[in-house]
Amino acid sequence: MTDSGSLADRWREARPPAAGLHLDSAACSRQSFAAIDAAAQYARHEAEVGGYVAAQAAAPTLDAGRAAFAALTGMADADVVYTTGSLHALDLLLGSWPAERRTLACLPGEYGPNLAVMAAHGFDRQLLPTLDDGRLALDDAAFALEADPPDFVHLTSVASHSGVVQPISMIAKLCHELGLPLVVDAAQALGQVDCAVGADVTYSSSRKWIAGPRGVGFLAVRPDLTPRLQPRLAAPEWSGVFTVAQQLEFGEANIAARVGSSVALGEYLAFGPEAMRARLAELGSIGRSTLADVPGWAVVEEAEEPSAITTLAPLDGADPQAVREWLLAERRILTTYAGVQRAPLEMTGPRLRISPHADTTAEDLETFAEALIAATAATAA
Repeated sequence: MTDSGSLADRWREARPPAAGLHLDSAACSRQSFAAIDAAAQYARHEAEVGGYVAAQAAAPTLDAGRAAFAALTGMADADVVYTTGSLHALDLLLGSWPAERRTLACLPGEYGPNLAVMAAHGFDRQLLPTLDDGRLALDDAAFALEADPPDFVHLTSVASHSGVVQPISMIAKLCHELGLPLVVDAAQALGQVDCAVGADVTYSSSRKWIAGPRGVGFLAVRPDLTPRLQPRLAAPEWSGVFTVAQQLEFGEANIAARVGSSVALGEYLAFGPEAMRARLAELGSIGRSTLADVPGWAVVEEAEEPSAITTLAPLDGADPQAVREWLLAERRILTTYAGVQRAPLEMTGPRLRISPHADTTAEDLETFAEALIAATAATAA
């Protein structure tokens, strides 16, 4: 059990009051005063001295963000690249991947937009075997990967449509034994589960559990793999010497948002990753217990899943999209509508998702349960 009161109070006091009940952190968390102020101060500095001079002055802050991301992913020696988000990071990686067989292994519950990026870059998929809850079946996966090894394994640690936590450390060990690179999509995982698992590539966004601004992400690549990448926007010979990581980061960028993200990462580390993960898992357990008996809905995850996310599958014709809209309009409760496009190879129907952050209370979750009952009744066909 965490010192939940102290941590929750400090997390709440560090940011503006919510205009309602925010249960949508797996989509976009609430930024802190410090992250907002840092981005604003940088923007002011640009106006005072010029954008490129300000960016040069901000280099140590940006490097601190890279170091913080590397620390949270257990990739201290990695090349860390700023991106505009997780999907951009995957696009950069796959667009730079050497032209080999272009096959990858992933789960049937893979994020729909990720599947689109994989297809756009000409990758064939090998679907890994799973258990009934969508969790990787490790022994069967080991047999499949050894029998027909792909170029690499792509594992989404926590999916967009489910709070089930994949056994990422075990698959990392398996991939190492088989000599297969492991690419981890940590978009939903970073900050709520341990992502220091020994992956070869890890990417994520800033806006979810880390509570940074939108429009910023990170791509971390082990230094022994980086030289194999062939950036689409490669530096010509006459332009000077640039590393692969620098070439991947070519292009215009919102430096103010990156500064805010760096500050958010620093704040998260100051709160303590273990304490934060424990608090979020605790909230997930409370939420699932609170919602277990709400009529018209079935909780997807096991009660003790180490995740803050709770997804609710509708029963008896409940409409997740209509319920989500009613909750926001009538009770100012922000949740997520999860349509089948989030995992088109696995989902058979839409769901409602909640994702409370550290400042959520048990009373908040009870308030949501009562509102969900009202919303279900109000939107019934």
